Amino acid sequence: MTTGARDLEPARSARELYGTELRRQRQLAGLSLDRLSDIVNYSKTHLHGVETAERLPLPPLSEKLDVAFGTGELFQGLWGVIKREHTPRRFDHCLELEAKAARIQAFGASIIPGLLQTEAYMRALFTEGEPGLCPKEIDRLVAARLGRQEILRRDCPPDLWWILGEATLRQIVGGPAVMREQLAALLPLVHTRHTTIQVAPFESDVCALMNGTLILLTLPDNSTTVYHEGSGYGEIFDDQQTVMRRVREYDRKKACALSPQESAGLIKSMMEKYEPCEPPQT
Repeated sequence: MTTGARDLEPARSARELYGTELRRQRQLAGLSLDRLSDIVNYSKTHLHGVETAERLPLPPLSEKLDVAFGTGELFQGLWGVIKREHTPRRFDHCLELEAKAARIQAFGASIIPGLLQTEAYMRALFTEGEPGLCPKEIDRLVAARLGRQEILRRDCPPDLWWILGEATLRQIVGGPAVMREQLAALLPLVHTRHTTIQVAPFESDVCALMNGTLILLTLPDNSTTVYHEGSGYGEIFDDQQTVMRRVREYDRKKACALSPQESAGLIKSMMEKYEPCEPPQT
């Protein structure tokens, strides 16, 4: 069932404004999605996703829509606003797709990915990483992130695959006790029916994924969206060329990473480094 225009809130984000305007212009022109698909040479599925703000209108769609509707540079201008929209807005879209995904693959270079974080690790990240946040705001952020982890406990969870850079095990967040608890929480998920964790050691080949976080979200219709985040930025892509390049980068990193069994061994060895020191015997 398609999502109605009433479900969009144009004031909430540029992406939803774009979708609302696309639907309005299409209906004014008396065009079905099938007919518009023929005109702009984009699939009906993609156009519906843009209308419902589930997909990004990556170039050259905006130029083609302006030509089709005779709207000057309206859609090109809206695309410019979407590109400037700040990272949290883009990550909101990533979270929407995460909740629907049939498969989630992620790489974390130096920080444990959110779906794997313990509450203590989260709190330390928010407290140390954003010192201006008040306790109430930290509570809200932690609750939201814990809520995301409900997908791990579904009766039919998505297929989940994480690659962790070795730095995620060595970068101390919140102190030794927090790190030991966090690493212990990884072990039951290293190799199960629905979850896989691999560690990419420092000795593995250099690749484009050295920095930041990469998330590959594959929906039940087999379409994949990419979210790539670094320091101070976050980008989301669903064009085939970019998706294929990022999937290939991820697969190369997977091939260079330790096996799940070897990864569990490294995680256990790192846990020992975070053991509390025994007081000297007197």
